[in-house]
Amino acid sequence: METSTTLVEKREEVFSRRVRAGKRTYFFDVKATKSEKDFYITITESKKIAEDEFKKHKIFLYKEDFEKFADALAEAVDFVHDELQKQGIPVSAPQSQQSPQEPAVTEQA
Repeated sequence: METSTTLVEKREEVFSRRVRAGKRTYFFDVKATKSEKDFYITITESKKIAEDEFKKHKIFLYKEDFEKFADALAEAVDFVHDELQKQGIPVSAPQSQQSPQEPAVTEQA
């Protein structure tokens, strides 16, 4: 018998964005709930640890937490940028000035 976590993980993505970052890849997936009337986000970090072996960490983010999560992430990123600037270390260019990301993939559930 599958656990509820396994059932949730197997839901089909309705949106997915992959971000490659060196040895790590991040996946931002939007999935429909069981009732298909609501959505949640999974954020997965995947790191290659051997030829065909990956270590994965996953966060489930529900709509009632989106704003708090986004605010805290923005605050943490701003803090790092401020600290790096104080030390004279260049900060990476804003997203709008970097090369375009891979296009979002939208699938119908």
